[in-house]
Amino acid sequence: MKQIEVVAAIIHDDKGRIFATQRGYGDYKDWWEFPGGKMEPGETPEEALKREIWEELETHIVVEQFVQTVEWDYPQFHLTMHCYLCRVASGHLELKEHEAAKWLCKDELESVNWLPADKDIVRKLKK
Repeated sequence: MKQIEVVAAIIHDDKGRIFATQRGYGDYKDWWEFPGGKMEPGETPEEALKREIWEELETHIVVEQFVQTVEWDYPQFHLTMHCYLCRVASGHLELKEHEAAKWLCKDELESVNWLPADKDIVRKLKK
């Protein structure tokens, strides 16, 4: 089975809200996810996350802490997703690849259709 390793940013604000993005392409178009993407050879997860968020959202982030690694088997591939709590350093979260985005309070987290691999993180954040 194909293996894919990615990083994901759990971007929060000072009100405790979490930034969620809706995919605009691919097999899981319209599903919601934490923004991020694939690591390049030689990158640390933190470097990859900063680069991916800049590419996807034209925003600089501060990577605050590691949350957990999610291992998930999709029909086409096995995903390893390293998730980090982050905050915006500068920029305005401009959507470059996603079709929509929302800031969600903890009690609103389950109001969107999350990708299966992201659901573990959502459950953890609700606690």
